[in-house]
Amino acid sequence: MPNPTLRAATVRAAAKRAERAARQPNEPETTPAASAPTPRSGRRPGLLGAVLAVLVVLGVVAGAVLGWSYRDAERTAQARTAALAAAQKAAPAILSYDHRHLDRDFAAARAHLTGPFLDQYGKTTKTVVAPTAQQYRGVVKATVAKPPSGDAAPAASVVSASPDEVVVLLFMNQLTTSTQVATPRLDLNRVRMTLVPTPQGWKVSAVDAL
Repeated sequence: MPNPTLRAATVRAAAKRAERAARQPNEPETTPAASAPTPRSGRRPGLLGAVLAVLVVLGVVAGAVLGWSYRDAERTAQARTAALAAAQKAAPAILSYDHRHLDRDFAAARAHLTGPFLDQYGKTTKTVVAPTAQQYRGVVKATVAKPPSGDAAPAASVVSASPDEVVVLLFMNQLTTSTQVATPRLDLNRVRMTLVPTPQGWKVSAVDAL
């Protein structure tokens, strides 16, 4: 006959094991990380398109800037050549006169002038130059200086240039005769001329004696 004490101990041990099993939470089944699908980002194609668009815009802007710079440089070079030639032609006319035909000389000079300087020249020649030239029978013949050999270009150069304005420095010889001097007097002068483009070509807008 089974021992009642042993049977009771066995029952209690089984009950404790069942109680402990009931207290442990059920662990959910886990899926290995390797088996989970890797999500793909949708941002990369959009970002690449934006970068390409920026590069295209930068290329267009760079091309436009280079094209504008080239055209501006070409226009400036043309302005330098045209204004320098105009200055060499205008300087002798502006700085020369003869008391025997002042109206003709002044009219020839005004053809090279423009802007406020044209009005200033007209007033100065009328109120100062003409009376003095007539009183002393003055004759002034101005030429752009050249080296003694005469082979080199006239002494004229561009100081600054842009498509809208060119400044030219000229070395001038002015031979003056009048009743005030016993023999003709030669003056060596430096003249700075500012020229601007007009519908009739490059004209002198300022003259400064240096």
